[in-house]
Amino acid sequence: MAGEFNGKVVVISGGSRGIGRGIGLAFAREGAQTVLASSSQHNLAEAAKAVAAQGLAPLIVAGDLRTLAGCEQLFKRVQERFQRCDILINNAGATRAGNFLELPDETWLDGFALKFFGAVRLTRLFWPLLKAVQGHVVSIIGGAARTVEPEFLIGGSVNAACANFSKGLSRLGMRDGVHVNAIHPGQTATERTDQLVRQRAAALGKSVEEVRAAMLEKSGIRRLGTPEDIAELTLFLCAERARHIQGTAIAVDGGSTPGLY
Repeated sequence: MAGEFNGKVVVISGGSRGIGRGIGLAFAREGAQTVLASSSQHNLAEAAKAVAAQGLAPLIVAGDLRTLAGCEQLFKRVQERFQRCDILINNAGATRAGNFLELPDETWLDGFALKFFGAVRLTRLFWPLLKAVQGHVVSIIGGAARTVEPEFLIGGSVNAACANFSKGLSRLGMRDGVHVNAIHPGQTATERTDQLVRQRAAALGKSVEEVRAAMLEKSGIRRLGTPEDIAELTLFLCAERARHIQGTAIAVDGGSTPGLY
């Protein structure tokens, strides 16, 4: 893949931390021009330093991707600066864990606003640019799309909706020449995972250490995943050698997802 992404523009929502930042670093090392978007200007500035050390300095766009206006702002900045988008990574989204009976409507609406509707809006906005270059959409969703947990009903519901959207979108991609795929990370060593563990611990009335140990024992994995694990697969899915992979969802979870699907 050496040099394959030179001159390509890669837009990454939720690109300031965790998996999104890891994907930005990987594409920068491969010569791509990255665009990092998130709500925090401070976190974006820190991510930009790290990405610039690996390759081209990224364009950073701070905004609320839970809103149509925030998504439109990101699209406008990319259109004005580059007039193209080769790869869209839908990665933004942080849904709450917790006791179902204690999660109000506002929390459910907020969960869908960023991860689901943010991805829908960004994909709709960037689709003409992606179609023009026969580009790629990769959605970073999560293993909860395939497994159910009573303490993670918002996340599971949102992830399942995102997975359905990605699969349906791939049929349009077949007609328009845009490759659409999804990745389902398992337990990954990020700040987001630490936050979820704390929320689940509170919902179950247990300590963080107890919940973390139980999660690892239940999954049977040898270690937590890393952002780099997700980034490597993302690079592959957007490479020429993967042109015949369309409409799939691949788990990167150390084998922890039960069942055949």
